[in-house]
Amino acid sequence: MTRWAKIDVLVVDDLALRPLAPEQAADLLEIIEDRYQLRSTIVTSQLPVSEWHDALGEPTIADAILDRLVHNAHRIELRGESLRKPEDGSRPATAADQPEERTKTTERRKRGEHRATETA
Repeated sequence: MTRWAKIDVLVVDDLALRPLAPEQAADLLEIIEDRYQLRSTIVTSQLPVSEWHDALGEPTIADAILDRLVHNAHRIELRGESLRKPEDGSRPATAADQPEERTKTTERRKRGEHRATETA
């Protein structure tokens, strides 16, 4: 976990899709604590920030994590319908719907290739 403290920008994607187990919350606290005011951390979640405390488990650990994440944070909250949702209400097509795409994706992962997102 000490290596994670040295990464310039750490992205925690989809924080707390499920409530964290006590060990997971303790590990997250250690990572956040090691990075606090030294490196950038970006957190995304499907949950509103107001629900993070309950999802992070034990109240004292959750308080410590949120204190460090929220202090000096720049929050961006998105509202409205998902941009992935088709206008007709049907489920969006995924690679799983197309066997050849699923195979290509699996092969890329095996080779260690990942899609990069360009940021400004």
